[in-house]
Amino acid sequence: MVEKFNVYITPFGLSRRVEVYLPPNYYESNERYPVIYMYDGHNLFFNQDATYGKSWGLQEFMDFYKKKMIIIGVDCNHVGNERYYEYFPYHMKPMYLIEEYIDGRGKTYMDWLTGEFKEEMDKKYRTLPDRANTMIAGASMGGLMSLYSIVKYNHIFKYAACLSSAIMLCPNELKEDIRNSNISKDTRVYMDYGGREWNRDLIQKYHYEIQDEFVKKDIPFMFYFEPNGEHCEADWEKRIPIYMKFLFEN
Repeated sequence: MVEKFNVYITPFGLSRRVEVYLPPNYYESNERYPVIYMYDGHNLFFNQDATYGKSWGLQEFMDFYKKKMIIIGVDCNHVGNERYYEYFPYHMKPMYLIEEYIDGRGKTYMDWLTGEFKEEMDKKYRTLPDRANTMIAGASMGGLMSLYSIVKYNHIFKYAACLSSAIMLCPNELKEDIRNSNISKDTRVYMDYGGREWNRDLIQKYHYEIQDEFVKKDIPFMFYFEPNGEHCEADWEKRIPIYMKFLFEN
């Protein structure tokens, strides 16, 4: 079951749609559940809501997955390039693709999500609100933000799935944050990339460099490379069992 409603993002002064997946029989039990917070909520569950007409198909997967969880996805800002600003955590000119200086709002967004919004969701739903039961996930710019979030908000999130992450925009800043942040050794981080995505060799290099930073801190890390993988929801759907197994079944 997926519920949809709007929330007000206080620091941005605007309303945004939220999509919440609830396990089967949620309203017939008193059980509490772990939570996955995800970026680009509109792309997670229904093809008719997805930007390019194909969702991750997460409802179908989770209905039959042995670990029952709540998934909370917040839509991105669909206006112009606002998604890039909202899902970028730094104030700088990115290294690739984007020519303009970005006054990133990622930290402001995450302060809201981990504060006011999470508190509201923990009251509204029967969550297990502690760090041990909280995960962050996303793809592309959402993957970049998931990586940033597991590092800078590690007191909130134990798990992260960072798919096809746009780390080429700010690899040095990310590596520096990993080096300088206090990351718990029970943290688990999954990252992946596809062979048919932009500049495969360069992105692989950045992934391995980021992996090295986590390994130096003894953080369990998995990098999965899909030779024929493309930058799209259909391929991210195929990787759901891979990251779920690494994060929760090891």
